[in-house]
Amino acid sequence: MPTRFRWVTIGLIVALIVINYIDRSAISYAVTPFKTEFGITDTQYGVVSSVFSIGYAVFAFLSGPLVDRFGPRKVLITAVGLFSLTTALVPLAGGFVGLLLIRIVLGAAEAPAFPAATRTAGRWLPAAERGFALALIGGVAVSGSLLIAGPLLTQLIGAVGWRGMFWVIGGLGLLWIVVAIGLLRSAPEDAPQVNDAERALILAGREAEVSHEAPTGTDWGAILRNRNLWICAIGYFSWGFMFWGFMYWLPQFLSTSYGLSIKAVGAFSIAPWAAGVVGALVGGFLVDRVYRRTRSVRSRYTIMGVALLCSGASLIPVFLDPTLTVALIFISCGVGFGFVTGGIWWVASIDAEPNQPGTAAGFADAAFAISGVIAPVAMGAIVQSTGTFTSGFVTMSVLALIGALLMLFATKEPERTAAPRSATESV
Repeated sequence: MPTRFRWVTIGLIVALIVINYIDRSAISYAVTPFKTEFGITDTQYGVVSSVFSIGYAVFAFLSGPLVDRFGPRKVLITAVGLFSLTTALVPLAGGFVGLLLIRIVLGAAEAPAFPAATRTAGRWLPAAERGFALALIGGVAVSGSLLIAGPLLTQLIGAVGWRGMFWVIGGLGLLWIVVAIGLLRSAPEDAPQVNDAERALILAGREAEVSHEAPTGTDWGAILRNRNLWICAIGYFSWGFMFWGFMYWLPQFLSTSYGLSIKAVGAFSIAPWAAGVVGALVGGFLVDRVYRRTRSVRSRYTIMGVALLCSGASLIPVFLDPTLTVALIFISCGVGFGFVTGGIWWVASIDAEPNQPGTAAGFADAAFAISGVIAPVAMGAIVQSTGTFTSGFVTMSVLALIGALLMLFATKEPERTAAPRSATESV
């Protein structure tokens, strides 16, 4: 009987993504102390939040070659060590410029997480199990980390102060490294905990992506002419603007708009990210089920388009009747519908340009990173100039509508040179 050590490996990767997102979102729960301690404005806070994605975007392109050369295990352990130490340095930033530098380094250090995580899933799981794992990594772990971040971080601030909060979560990453050194391996062939039956099961289902392992030159012309890939990138940017906007500004919105205490903010922040967990699970299940029935790549774009449309529409009541109850219900709906797309973007981008899967996925991921640069700054400027979040929510809604319309009406079924592949085989 095969062992199931592959799921221990996936569990380590999920834990890594949870720590990764808790670290990057922690700043949003320390806005008030930052303003007092470092004398920063709302606009400057937006800039501090956004520069994370500058470091992330630059090193996202370099992470793939690093993972190819050194293997996921070495890259992940090094990256976690660096971003954990960087997180612990936040209270020592000294001011606006110091925060900028720390956030850029933090973004660069966290960039290898997803390339290494997806490569690990590809090496450790047969194709039949990979879709569920990627939904856990790309959707549930992300939304789940933000689900627990609110109550965890606000309780930590109450117990050890805002500086202590950063030191504790930095320590979580170092604890992960200790566990990973003992258990994490780049491939099942290197793990003594895997028996022959499990190793054979994994290797038999890994043949689907072997053809993509050999390095080839990038055909940028094909990438830049690919209409479906551009639409994926625009759609990912649209969803990313809402995601990053809420990740960095939701606590501040709840605190300033409704006068909630820091602990109340943590409690009320649970609902949107809980909806995100549900949305990610639904999206992962739905896209595979529909594709198995239709064998149509465009069915994925349709599901994503409908989800974006519902996500954008959900925010309309928030800026029409912004009571606390209405805001929580419909922001949760917007985040939940948005996370339906959470595990699909990589698959959709790879299906748009299957001959260059790494470059195609990186192209779409770069659009998401760019939204992470723009959204926090835009929200900060809006809040400082208008005193409300209304225009920011309107922007989120409009961008989601644009992305939805493009996904629904401008995409086309790509020509295939080989038999169609399932969603799990695409990655």
